[in-house]
Amino acid sequence: MSRPQTQDRVSIDENESQRQAADDLADAPVASYSRARPILMVISSFVLTLTACGLNFAFGVYQELYESLDGPFADASPAQIDLIGTLGVSLMTILAPYASAWTKSYSPRAMTSIGAVLFALANILASVSQTLWQFILTQGVLLGCATCLAYIPAVTVPPGWFKERRGLAMGIVLSGTGVGGTLWAPVLRALNAGIGFRNTLRLTGGLSFFLIAGSGWMLKWHPEIESRNRLEQTPGQSRLRPPLANWRVVRSRVFFAQAAGAMFQAAAYYTPVYFISTYARTLGYSPATGANFIALSNGVSAGGKVFLGYIADRFGRLNVLLICTLLSAVSTLALWLPSTIERDKQAAMTLFIAYVVLYSVTAGAYVSLFPTVLVELFGVQNFASVNGLLYMLRGSATLVGTPSAGALIRSNSGTSMHSKLAFRNPSVLIGCLLASATAGCLWIRIEAMSQPGSRWKR
Repeated sequence: MSRPQTQDRVSIDENESQRQAADDLADAPVASYSRARPILMVISSFVLTLTACGLNFAFGVYQELYESLDGPFADASPAQIDLIGTLGVSLMTILAPYASAWTKSYSPRAMTSIGAVLFALANILASVSQTLWQFILTQGVLLGCATCLAYIPAVTVPPGWFKERRGLAMGIVLSGTGVGGTLWAPVLRALNAGIGFRNTLRLTGGLSFFLIAGSGWMLKWHPEIESRNRLEQTPGQSRLRPPLANWRVVRSRVFFAQAAGAMFQAAAYYTPVYFISTYARTLGYSPATGANFIALSNGVSAGGKVFLGYIADRFGRLNVLLICTLLSAVSTLALWLPSTIERDKQAAMTLFIAYVVLYSVTAGAYVSLFPTVLVELFGVQNFASVNGLLYMLRGSATLVGTPSAGALIRSNSGTSMHSKLAFRNPSVLIGCLLASATAGCLWIRIEAMSQPGSRWKR
């Protein structure tokens, strides 16, 4: 009877040694290898977000087009059509625990290659869809799964290659969502008008395959993190099943604070992005100008992510995250909401333009600073599991918040969805959600200050 106990004791000691070795390796400073390698990681991840996320962020072009089409969308409400894009962007993060675990167990290259195949397949299948539920399954569910396999490696791998300039690096990586939206919105609208939306879906499906597969092929873990990933693999455990998160971390107050802020912000974030073009039409702008507003939003968001990432490295990532979330809430309640009830057309247009710029810069910065803040709060050793779990929570919140805002467009009795007054209630909802997210960020800042060795510049 004593021999099995001895073997169990040895097994426990070996596992404990592996965990300790992984922790020691995670706490070690990021070594300087080749200067070109970190830059290559940023470029590869930038192209991934530009393609996969950029196309999702330009769904507003399809939203407006689908609302005007008969056939599959003849009896569909804005909320039902919005569900297509909402599923795409929410599944991009809901499945993050699996995508993060698979990226660790296999490789970023393998995950992005699968994502490229699924992304092309989703667009091609959507191009032959004939009913609303088919578009929901293809351009929504399947495209969301494909985007997840491209997006999660893009935001999980690069932070390990940087330390002092992590905010700037992630700002550049996630500016790809804005640059992609700026690029894709007018291109998609022109293609839809010129060759039809079905051929446009086929064309973007083929092009996205080469962009995602090619850029993902260059993605690679930092050698130290790759070694730690191998040490953390449990013998006999399925590589397809994500590992459990560190429950000591998950039960902490700082995790609850981060989760609350992340979920409120995600519930609000995508609604203005998706309805910018539609709302611009209610102000009297043409369809082309509506698409240009999407491009403007994504363009200033991209620039803001890079600039504010640089500022965050100098003045503290948590500090900049809090300020940006506050300004996005203020811009919604002080600019978008008044524009929905302003009777003077020119004044309403001015308020809306100011809102598009300020909201896009500040709300977009939250997305780029989010991974860097997780490293700050939980350390490199817990980043992958916490990152996946929190992205899943963000995706779940998106799945609730954005359709709710879309349903509110027709909530005013007797108000047409083509009237700017129909957007009054959604703007109130978005403003309140962002105000709640600001409270969550303030809670994070307070909790972080109580941690050992904390400082205000964090």
